[in-house]
Amino acid sequence: MRRSKHLCADAGYRSAENLRIIEEHGYIAHVVDRRKEIDIKRRHPSKKARRWVVEVCHSWFNRFRKLLVRYEKLERSFVALNHLAAAIIAFRKVPLSVNIIYG
Repeated sequence: MRRSKHLCADAGYRSAENLRIIEEHGYIAHVVDRRKEIDIKRRHPSKKARRWVVEVCHSWFNRFRKLLVRYEKLERSFVALNHLAAAIIAFRKVPLSVNIIYG
């Protein structure tokens, strides 16, 4: 049994061509414009917009200044720093019983 694939996007993907491409790749498009999203938020304040997950992830990575502006010349150094940043982000999400101060 195959699970259906869902794609949450903003109003920038509402054009007929974008929706056609989304459907060709087997996704179910969930494209909500801002006004409708505000109405849903007003009626159900506990529901969160799902499409912001990627933007939050980018925000977490942008807090590492060395990654925000790419100073590294070698690709492997840049990739290694991305892996290190991901490990630090994951470590910060783990609930700990002791208070650890980290940079």
